[in-house]
Amino acid sequence: MRNKGKITSWDDDKGFGFITPLAGGKRIFIHISALGKRYRRPALDDVVTYSLSKDAQGRPRAARAKIVGGKSVATASRMGSSFAIATALAFLAAIAAGVATKRLAENILIGYVALSFIAFIAYALDKSAAKRGAWRTSEKTLLLLGLAGGWPGSLIAQQTLRHKSKKASFRFMFWITVLMNCAALAWIHTEGGREATRGLFT
Repeated sequence: MRNKGKITSWDDDKGFGFITPLAGGKRIFIHISALGKRYRRPALDDVVTYSLSKDAQGRPRAARAKIVGGKSVATASRMGSSFAIATALAFLAAIAAGVATKRLAENILIGYVALSFIAFIAYALDKSAAKRGAWRTSEKTLLLLGLAGGWPGSLIAQQTLRHKSKKASFRFMFWITVLMNCAALAWIHTEGGREATRGLFT
């Protein structure tokens, strides 16, 4: 028997939430796995149809869920993810080309690569902690890593790990840090910037 309800609670980091049945009754637990891989990740107020199942403790949970009116994972979404990763890799390639042509100091490339690696690990650990309900890495720390130069690794982590890629407020601040970092990179290659940072990137 298929039931219909509305998602009234959803934690995208942990991948689960609760459905309030439209016919009334207690909320039903739903895990992202109940939707399979065909559908986009759910959001608050999405209407879903589902079958009732039980977990190992006998508690009701949704199974074989479908988002009403929801399309299968969109090609545009996949293209967006690929574009984001390509952007990060293209930026690092541009830095490497600058080093190869002696326009940029080698330390700049080393810094971006090292910080990107650290940022990727930080995202991976945070997602693992979210799933386990353990201590989380603060969003401020993740943003500071991006601001310092780890944003290419952060961007790759967001897309490949599906972590922090949907939260609008975080995404807004993340792109602000990317712009600030790129602006700082451009500034240090102006006459005033070279004078102020003399010896740091040589």
